[in-house]
Amino acid sequence: MKFQMTKEEKSWILYDVGNSAFTLLISTIMPIYFNYLADNAGVSSVDYLAYWGYAASIATLAVALLGPVFGTLADTKGFKKPIFLVFLLVGAFGCVGLGLAKHWLAFLVIFVIARVGYSGSLIFYDSMLPDVTDRERLDGVSSQGYAWGYIGSCIPFVICLGLVLGAEPLGLSMEMAMALAFGVVAVWWIGMTVPLLRTYKQKNYVERKKNAVRESFRRIGKTLLSVKKEKKIFLFLLAFFFYIDGVYTIIDMATAYGSALGFDSTGLLLALLVTQIVAFPFAILFGRLARKIQTYKLIAVCIVAYFGIAVFAMFLSNQTQFWILAVLVGMFQGGIQALSRSYFTQIIPASQSGEYFGLMDICGKGASFFGTTIVSVMSQITGDINKGVGMIAVLFAIGMVFFGMAVKARSPQREEECVYSSSGRE
Repeated sequence: MKFQMTKEEKSWILYDVGNSAFTLLISTIMPIYFNYLADNAGVSSVDYLAYWGYAASIATLAVALLGPVFGTLADTKGFKKPIFLVFLLVGAFGCVGLGLAKHWLAFLVIFVIARVGYSGSLIFYDSMLPDVTDRERLDGVSSQGYAWGYIGSCIPFVICLGLVLGAEPLGLSMEMAMALAFGVVAVWWIGMTVPLLRTYKQKNYVERKKNAVRESFRRIGKTLLSVKKEKKIFLFLLAFFFYIDGVYTIIDMATAYGSALGFDSTGLLLALLVTQIVAFPFAILFGRLARKIQTYKLIAVCIVAYFGIAVFAMFLSNQTQFWILAVLVGMFQGGIQALSRSYFTQIIPASQSGEYFGLMDICGKGASFFGTTIVSVMSQITGDINKGVGMIAVLFAIGMVFFGMAVKARSPQREEECVYSSSGRE
């Protein structure tokens, strides 16, 4: 039977197409342009890497701290869309601002602001999932979102790449080419969000209280205490922290790892595009498989596959093997992210999806700190980057153990609840 999507589901998926363009820009062109600005200002390569790392860490920490609070507030009736829109505009206009920045320090400050807007919007976007689809369609819709995000982001990326690489033939300065590139991404991002803003309606919520902000702090305190009692949710978040840590570390360090091994930069960039393209059909495939196979089993398959990928990465010695690695990552990247999102949606109360996804975001952001740090430290201790990369396999092994425990755990209260309701509830 063909998977027919509703207008609300399609509009929700389009936001993944929009924001993924910014994600791809961050991991490819943006660091290169910052290096260009820093080099023009006489900043050393060592300081450049340090400053870029500090900026990324500040943005990550800000979202990790603000996410649960705003997520809890957004669960209040009528709050989710407005707060989502604020974060979207901060991210998109910040993206435009990056193209106007001429000094490396101004660029970094605007980057932090844009990154906070982007990451914050994802918390509310993910928490909209139970409002736009039915319980039995969660896996399929979530997978479609990641799939179209991967392939859709390639369109503005190719345009940006053409502007940057073809700046001289087009008679453009590097600064002007980058300003146009950032503008293209911002317009794409906002344009793909318009359908969601038009169609989204918050169906699951808590009733508005007199002091909504103060009430949000009270509720998140209760949620943090209750998570430990909700064994299934608690164990899943632990598992997610470790295995998504491995996923993010591979994504964040793949290009740097290939460069350290002396691989051609153009080939590395093309390999990244291959990962995006391969991820498209496989994300959809996992969504379809979820109709016949239980979601937790597919997540387990992805974790085991990533464990094997991490082991394979330890023995990379040539660029052909790097391309194989890129294809393998693409095969399972969309599946593990999409199914984790939909599985988590199934085990939490829909009326508190904002605050729970805020907690999930903390695990994701914390993971991005932990994974890259452990790889770097192990590489320095052993003097062998391959051994450092090998630590990623350990993360997947730990994640698999906790995930197995989460699957076996029961949450009677949640299982007896119908988390999808047409009206709000406390």
